[in-house]
Amino acid sequence: MTKRDFLSLRDLSLAEARQVLALASTLKDEAKGSRLQTLAGKAVAVVMEKASTRTRVSFEVGVAQLGGHPVVLTTQGSQLGRGEPIADTARVLSRYCDAIVFRTFGTDRLLGMAKAASVPVVNALSDDGHPIQILCDMFTIEEALGRSVQGLQVAWIGDGSSNMARSFVEAAELFGFHLRVASPEGFLPPAEEMRRAVAIGCASFGGDARSAARGADVVNTDVWTSMGQEEENAKRVAAFAGWTVDDAMLAEVADHAIVLHCLPAHRGEEISDAVIEGARSRVWDQAENRLHVQKALLMFLMGAA
Repeated sequence: MTKRDFLSLRDLSLAEARQVLALASTLKDEAKGSRLQTLAGKAVAVVMEKASTRTRVSFEVGVAQLGGHPVVLTTQGSQLGRGEPIADTARVLSRYCDAIVFRTFGTDRLLGMAKAASVPVVNALSDDGHPIQILCDMFTIEEALGRSVQGLQVAWIGDGSSNMARSFVEAAELFGFHLRVASPEGFLPPAEEMRRAVAIGCASFGGDARSAARGADVVNTDVWTSMGQEEENAKRVAAFAGWTVDDAMLAEVADHAIVLHCLPAHRGEEISDAVIEGARSRVWDQAENRLHVQKALLMFLMGAA
């Protein structure tokens, strides 16, 4: 079997993504313990170089629910924290484990892990993308609205240069919805990524938040200051003043519209407490669905689907 990595959404065809999402739906409906033979005798390394709650727990629990053994490594608890080369870690983990889930910083580290590993590598977040989260978001949108994401109007409000926004651009291309990215000046995706999306008609960029939200089926946001940007926090909070997703901003969304946030949230900054706790919020379903979609993805990549 040829090794398959999941480093970005472009690593899946639409048919393959649909296969993963369909399997996730089946897994969600099954009782816990139904799949304990799926990964029996196998181990998955979950390597966390960045802080994590949902990603770590959902992968660790998911692997266990499939009958596999999750091996969680943090920077402080492994030789990565003492400067061991990524390639050396990848080669050793490949001898012990059957897949590697990697949450890291620069894309160079992610690519280095994938290149040296002889087992599938999953991008569990990097500075340039968070594809596993967005794949789970596609599942949540379709579950909540009861229809395909194809043709929907999705608004991204906030930091368009973030890993989340950039992976949403990839998702618009793959799944066929239209993405409106509304961000303050200086916080849009890289120019080449915008040119590609505009050329194929799957996304638009710039403009104000209220225009992006108008008529939207889905409104999505994330923190204004991501991990590794803490020194920019004051500057970013000032730049994003007035960009909070609140009830006033949602006044003209579609009647059925939902709101997503991948968490953790800074309530009162990028999203109001009333919205995240309100009737449109699907934030908690979104968090739960990390478990089901990630299990399905691991099964697909490991040849157990």
